[in-house]
Amino acid sequence: MNKKTIVTLADSNYFSLLEELIHSIRKFKESESVNICVLDAGLTSEQIEKISSSVDDIKKAEWDIQIPFHKKKKEWLKSQISRAFLPKYFPNYEKYLWIDCDAWVNSWSCIENYFKACENNKLGITQSIGPGYRSLAKVNWIFGKIAAIKTQNYKHAKMSGVSEDHARKLAFAPHLNIGVFSLMKNSPCWETWQKNLNKVLLKGRIFGSEGLAINMAVYLDNVPTEFLPINHNWITSHLLPIYDEKNNTFREPNIPNNEIGIIHLAAGMWKNGVDMRVDKNIKVNIKSLEGKILEKSLRNIIK
Repeated sequence: MNKKTIVTLADSNYFSLLEELIHSIRKFKESESVNICVLDAGLTSEQIEKISSSVDDIKKAEWDIQIPFHKKKKEWLKSQISRAFLPKYFPNYEKYLWIDCDAWVNSWSCIENYFKACENNKLGITQSIGPGYRSLAKVNWIFGKIAAIKTQNYKHAKMSGVSEDHARKLAFAPHLNIGVFSLMKNSPCWETWQKNLNKVLLKGRIFGSEGLAINMAVYLDNVPTEFLPINHNWITSHLLPIYDEKNNTFREPNIPNNEIGIIHLAAGMWKNGVDMRVDKNIKVNIKSLEGKILEKSLRNIIK
């Protein structure tokens, strides 16, 4: 049995994205050494049957932390909690790589790097900061002289009852997107992450809680971390990639135009009020490596 697994989660609304992620993994011969596990947060029985031959295990996602009933509004919110408990769901693996189902694998080398990054019980993850990336910080000038600065980490921390001192420490730490990460089964990071998740869920909202908790684990608890290059979790809403027509692949728009490992549609790609994640016919204008303007989807469309 393979000792490495890629895990994701989906509900019925994101099923086509789930299929595309699975296809993007299985198209590489190297994927034979990796299992695929799925957490079900509202898939239909027909959908489960459809993917059963392409994946190795499917488990029903649970509320792994006690949550007030009024906060349990949607099944997919379980993704904000269950990913911190992957060894509980799928205990027979040594290494886990989580990939959100609105992401897909463009180049296999990043998969190998994630599995290597988590060795020695480190957390393998990518910071959401890089050349040309949209800033997540906002500045309001008071009386034209005093800067009131808000960042995603600071905002979530304050909403969740994190102390002012700790919130300020998180404020300008490069944000960690939890949509792609790797950990070994026995890494102490799981326990630290779960501890923080319990804490922030007492007052904070469910959405974004697991991301805040992992940022706390890295920047406050100092869990051992291996930071991977930005092309290992390329968030298209921060900066559009370019397309290499000759080699049929997406690349970073900045020189030396490294090939992107994982394309991540986090926060969506919107056109006329419609999100590309729910409508695969949506296309955006991006540049080619040669400088042409192309109208393309950023999804891994299965032909």
